[in-house]
Parts: sequence; C-alpha cells; structure tokens
Amino acid sequence: MRTEEKGSEGILGHISTESEREKWSHKREYILASAGNMVGLGNVWRFPYLCYKNGGGVFLVPYCFFAVLCGVPLFMLETVIGQYCQQGAVTCWLRLCPLFQGTGYSILMIQMFSRAYIIILAWALLYLIYSFRIVLPWASCNNPWNTDRCVDLSSMNGTTPLNQSLANASTSSVSEFWERGVLSLSQDIQEIGQVQWQVLLSLFVCWVVCYFCVWKGVRSTGKVVYVTAVFPYVMLAVLLVRGLTLPGAWDGVVFYLYPEPSRLADLEVWLDACSQVMFSYGVASGTLITLSSYNKKRNNCYKDSLWLCALNSGTSFLAGFAVFSTLGFMAKQQGVTVDMVVSSGVGLAFIAFPQAVALMPLPQLWAVCFFIMLLMLGLDTVFAGLETITASIIDLFPRQLKGPWRREIFLTIFCLFCFVMQIPMTASAGLYLFQLIDYYGASGTIMLFVSVIHCVAASWAFGAGRLCEEVKAMTGQRIPSLFTVCWKYITPLLYTVFLVCSFLITEPLTSRDGALFPDWVYGLGWAMALSGIVPIPLWAIIKICLSKEPMQERLRVLWTPAEEERPKSSVKTSMF
Repeated sequence: MRTEEKGSEGILGHISTESEREKWSHKREYILASAGNMVGLGNVWRFPYLCYKNGGGVFLVPYCFFAVLCGVPLFMLETVIGQYCQQGAVTCWLRLCPLFQGTGYSILMIQMFSRAYIIILAWALLYLIYSFRIVLPWASCNNPWNTDRCVDLSSMNGTTPLNQSLANASTSSVSEFWERGVLSLSQDIQEIGQVQWQVLLSLFVCWVVCYFCVWKGVRSTGKVVYVTAVFPYVMLAVLLVRGLTLPGAWDGVVFYLYPEPSRLADLEVWLDACSQVMFSYGVASGTLITLSSYNKKRNNCYKDSLWLCALNSGTSFLAGFAVFSTLGFMAKQQGVTVDMVVSSGVGLAFIAFPQAVALMPLPQLWAVCFFIMLLMLGLDTVFAGLETITASIIDLFPRQLKGPWRREIFLTIFCLFCFVMQIPMTASAGLYLFQLIDYYGASGTIMLFVSVIHCVAASWAFGAGRLCEEVKAMTGQRIPSLFTVCWKYITPLLYTVFLVCSFLITEPLTSRDGALFPDWVYGLGWAMALSGIVPIPLWAIIKICLSKEPMQERLRVLWTPAEEERPKSSVKTSMF
C-alpha cells in the first residue's frame, strides 16, 4: 500500500497527479527519443578524438570503468526518478528531497546555456546547402572570400606533401571557407563584427524546426524521433562502409586504436574518460528525467536503461572507425601522417571531414550524407533539451500553462527569446561566444556537481533501498545491489574526487592563437558557471530561512518527500 497525491499545492510546491501527465503512445517512441538524446555530436566528433589523444585502445579501460561505475548507475537513477515521480526536472525533487529542489533550477540553467549548441546545426545546415553545388565551395580557391594565400585541394593529391603545399600560403581552401566564407571570423572576441545573414537565416530555420518537433509535447516528439533517431544510423553505416573501403583507411584505424599502456598513469586520461561518459550518457541535464516521466508506471526502465547505455557506447566506438578511416584516407592523399589531420569538435566537423569528402569520388554525395547525419544527431539532443525546459516550467506553473494552446504560446515566446539572444553568435565573433558558453556555461564541472547532488538526494534522503523497492514495483524485478552501492558511495565519491581535480587543473579559455582573452571575458564565464551551481545551496538556504518551525523540524520537513508531509486528508491510498 502506498499514498498517492491528488494534486494539491502546499508550502513546498505543486505536485500534479499521474493522470495529468502525457504518455508516449508507444514504448518505441521513448526508446528512440532517449537514444537520439544520448547519441549526439559528442559520439562522432569527441569520443574518437579522445581515444586517439589518450592512448588509443587503452582509453577504453578508463572509459569502461566510468561507464560501469558512474554512467550506467546515474542513467538508471535519473530514468527511475522521472518514471517514479512523473514530473519534470524541477518538481520531481518534491517527491524525493525538497531541500535539493535547487538542483532542478541548476539543470534549467545548464539547459539554457546548452541552447547555444543549436548554432552548430545552423552551420551544418549551411554546409548541407552548399553540398549540392556542382563544385564544393570549400574545395577550390575561386570564391569571393578566398585570399591570394589560399591553396585548393587539387594541390594536395599525395604527390606534394601538405607542408610543401602550404609553404607559401597560410590557409587551405577548406579553412578559408569555414573562417571567411561562413563565419567571417574576427581576430578577437571584442571585435563583434557584422551579423552574417546566411548564418542568421539558418539559425532561424533550425529554431523553427525544433519548435515544431516539441510544440505538441510527446505527441509531436514521439513521431519526429522515428526519423531523427533512426536516420543518423543509416548515414553512419553508409559512411562507415565507405570509409573502410578507402585507400589508407586502415592506417587511420590503427592510429585510432593503437594502445599506449603508459597513458593509464596520466590523470588527464581519466578526467577525459569521466567527462566523456557524463556528456555522452546525458546525465545531470534533466533530459533523462523528463523523457522517462512520460513513461507508464509499469514500464521496465531497468532493462531500457541497460540497452540504451550499451547502444550509446557501441555507437561511439563504431563512429571512431568511420571517422578515422576517412582521416586515414585524407592523410594518404596529402602524403602526411594521420596525426597531422586529426582534430576534434568543430574542427573535425567543418574542416577535417569536409576536406576528406572533397578528395573522394562523388564528393557531393558523401558531403550530403555527413551533414544530414550531423543535423539529425544534433537535432535530437537540442529538442530533447528544449522539451526538458518546457516540461519543467509547465510543471512549475500548471494552472497558467496547461490548457489549449498555452503550451504552444509559451514555447513560441521562449524560442523567439532564445533566437534573439543568439543573434550575436551569428556575427563575426560568434565562434568565440559559442566557445565561451560551451567552456563555462555548460561545463563538465557543473554537471559533476549536479550529479553528486542527485546521488545524495536520491540515495540518502529518499533512500537507495526504497528506490530499489520502487524499481521492483514498477518493473517486477529487483535490480543488482551494485546499483545501490554506486548510488550511495562509489559514484558520488568518484565524481567528488574528479570535481576537485577538474578545479585544480582547469586552464583558462584561450583564442585560436593561444592568446588570453580580456579579464571581462573570464568574469562573464565564471558568472555563467556559478549560475549553474549557486541555485542548489541558495534554494536550500531560502527554504530553511522561510520556514517557521524549529531548525531540527525545518530540516526534517525539507529532507522528507513532500507527499509524506501532507495531512492524511489530502491523500488517498491506492495499490501500486
């Protein structure tokens, strides 16, 4: 027997009933949405690079270590929280530990800054449009944006080494297209420059697409994911087969996985593995809580979590073969070693890979495949985050925002606000602004802190044993005790250690030539970082101060799930 709330509003906040919550029309929609949210750009452009950078195949050791002891348990924890509470990333904590409801507001801040990633989709959309030209614009120097120091790809055909081709020129045609044709990149973040209309238009189109992906909630999202979650795998399979059949491909694969056991003694390797697991598994972002909150209470979230985590890690590993086989081909064509063409992040997506496909037969076909895959991978993650923000705010203000067209109107205003705020990123200094937000606003340090609080609130305040009983009630099977141990001890301890380490070894963000930014840039960056941390202690302090009971009673009330503090007249008893 267990008590369920009718949906009242008290001193701690509002908790709506399960019947008010939308549901996925079919379980496969949840699986696809979760897979699309997890498998994103980081799987393609970050994991392979980290493998190469951190000892090749040896990197899989710390990666698997953190995946088993941190990634999978946290993924399971947040999935269980969402399905059990049937609430978004803010109000769910009322049913777990109201003292830590500030965690939800920290998640909202992380998600607000993470909306900046939509600019990547705008850049990818531009590249996709240019990919339909008879001659790829980044493959030649016959364009208005090119300089006299440009070297086109025809001179990098394997007969002339790359360094000799660039002896009298500072940039390749690919770099000039990216920096001058697309970004019109300025020299410094203080030199904002003019808005690039084509980037601005692409950004607007991406926001419109994201809006219509989530405007009806799971009714629209559940249909969109059939395309956005499945199609990237088709494109990745095509690019993988094509990459492995190119000359020099196996040189790239060997470079990708060649083990260097000595790197296991390097702390930075373990930090990279920890951050990669956290980012790729999507923990501490609220999306797992939100997506699983639309599940039926009897859904087997335990089995779903295991399969989704395996899918995510497997995709990352396979993506490395697609990326490095292509980079191996490019290195062979240019007569250089693979390490001279390897890059990560935007450098891989918008310089290295476009250069590689331009050297292939039928370059337009492979360029279209790559940028469609990039768009689909990014789109899933972006609109999952947008749904997290929308659902959380609607759960906070159900009377004002639940009703015919209220969600749509709110979402329209919010998307327009985000679009206007991101207009500076379409200017000449836009890349620097994006790097600033990425480095500080949605940093791994903040997410490590939030993850530790999740473990404390769920496994200590609510109770790990009680959480396991809820999982058994929902799924019909008892989860291994390893999860309980990880939730209470191992995961928070490991993340706390690496949180301290990340503070100690963090280096300041620098410009592309390695120069430091002005002091106000770092001040702004730390303000963004603190905005994701401060809500947690601030909320706890405010709630403690506003309560009129004795201090011990205040802490007891805020440490106990809100539904257990209601008088019996406000609850009904039901079988679960």
